[in-house]
Amino acid sequence: MVAPVKSFGQAGGVLQGGLELVDPKVLRVCADPNNLPLSNDKGEGFENKLAELFAGKLNKSLAYTYYPQATGFVRMTLGSYRCDVIMGFPQGDDLVESTNPYYRTGYALVAKADSPLAGVDSLADARLKGKRLGIVAGTPPATYFVMDGLMEKAKSYPLVVDTRYDSSPLAMTHDIESGAIDAGVLWGPIAGYYASKANPPMRATLLLKEKGGPQLIYRIVMGVRPSDSNWRRQLNQLIADNQPAINKLLLDYGVPILNEQDQRITADTLTQKP
Repeated sequence: MVAPVKSFGQAGGVLQGGLELVDPKVLRVCADPNNLPLSNDKGEGFENKLAELFAGKLNKSLAYTYYPQATGFVRMTLGSYRCDVIMGFPQGDDLVESTNPYYRTGYALVAKADSPLAGVDSLADARLKGKRLGIVAGTPPATYFVMDGLMEKAKSYPLVVDTRYDSSPLAMTHDIESGAIDAGVLWGPIAGYYASKANPPMRATLLLKEKGGPQLIYRIVMGVRPSDSNWRRQLNQLIADNQPAINKLLLDYGVPILNEQDQRITADTLTQKP
């Protein structure tokens, strides 16, 4: 998931059907094969690790259906009964039935740690004026780029790519490293991960002060078919029972997570809920 947008994983309609789990002995997960830090086909993403945790708690084996998280993702995976849960989905999208949220995060500004832009937490900040900034086209922060006069020098990166062959976050962070752009805005989990992997590490700061445009902070849920109400309730119970472990996993991957008061959840506050 590059970012939450309303067109995420266009399914061509709400999922229908009366069948619950095809194989109750297997946790069948819908995932992207190359979209770290979320998931990949080597099981290295935090959504992979969360699926492993839940499979163990359910005493199930684990199987994946991989498909790039672009147009048709929901239709080709969950909607085709090839798998039974999408591990990360923005709350409020009607393409799936949502579980309770298990983390809350948002978009972040990524800059070199020694940059004068490091720590900027609003796109209205005067320090961004005249700077060359990266933005993923079609994501909510692009609206603020227009509102705050940042678009003229902005460099745009595509939202919908085949993640098996291309990566807008990787391209953006490489451009920050090289100095081609001064900073960039990425979806929080991706921003935190790539910032921590940069050499030297960069700083990712959540944008918490934007007003007058689209929301930049989202609750993240798991997605199931609307017919799978018992399965949804089971996942909700797993989330409630394992929230501290989930928070730790996210923090281990550099994901900036927030409680409902917009305060960062840290290693000292693992028991907090999103």
